[in-house]
Amino acid sequence: MSARDEAMLADDELLEGDGPAIEVRGLRSQFGENVVHENLDLTVRRGEILGVVGGSGSGKSVLLNTIIGLKQPEAGHVSVLGADIANASRRKWSALERSWGVLFQGGALFSNLTVKENVAAPIQEHTRLSRKEIDELAALKIALVGLRPEAGALKPSELSGGMRKRAGLARALAMDPELLFLDEPTAGLDPIGAAAFDELIKELSRSLDLTVFMITHDLDTLYEITDRVAVLADKHVVATAPVAELERADHPWIREYFLGPRGRAASRTRTTEA
Repeated sequence: MSARDEAMLADDELLEGDGPAIEVRGLRSQFGENVVHENLDLTVRRGEILGVVGGSGSGKSVLLNTIIGLKQPEAGHVSVLGADIANASRRKWSALERSWGVLFQGGALFSNLTVKENVAAPIQEHTRLSRKEIDELAALKIALVGLRPEAGALKPSELSGGMRKRAGLARALAMDPELLFLDEPTAGLDPIGAAAFDELIKELSRSLDLTVFMITHDLDTLYEITDRVAVLADKHVVATAPVAELERADHPWIREYFLGPRGRAASRTRTTEA
């Protein structure tokens, strides 16, 4: 029995199984007088890898934080797995938290805990499994992301940047989520490490039937593993489409981003490899 299955036995208020994984309608986000989003709409399909891009200050992380309930919107509606997050009961909110995993940009690991203890933390919080079962599940998640067993005994300060990313991913997957949120997952990694992490995300998405919401500036990642890309500009989503379609878009920011020198290089690399 998985961690999530065991936890769900204690909760008969299940999330809806049909419809989009995430639906955002008419979102308004602001900080004081600064309006970040205005009338933003976005739909994330179940099972897809959605990349989210936008310039600095376009509100990519604000959007992620709003979807997972860390920020309250000033207006609009956010639905996750069929549940209205603004009006979810405590029981349904608990079910939601078990249904998603989040990898923040810096990993957000507890510095005073080992990798294994970090991965075990959400399992311990959300289930009634024994210590032995929790340790076994944590070890499985550590192996799932490609870390060696001995990494479980290390503290975050003893890990390389790439290992910290994988440890954070193992914790995000601890509860066998349906949704995986990634904030700049390849930031700070060398090209080889970034390519390996991309491949890991793609394989996990397929094997675990994950829906992935991924903020990234990495053009190679966008070309390599996303099904669609949502572009934030002008305070809302100006386009959502596969990269090949965005290359033909008329919006000036999209053209500069995907048809600039780095975008053309990423596109040529993928064409050559194909």
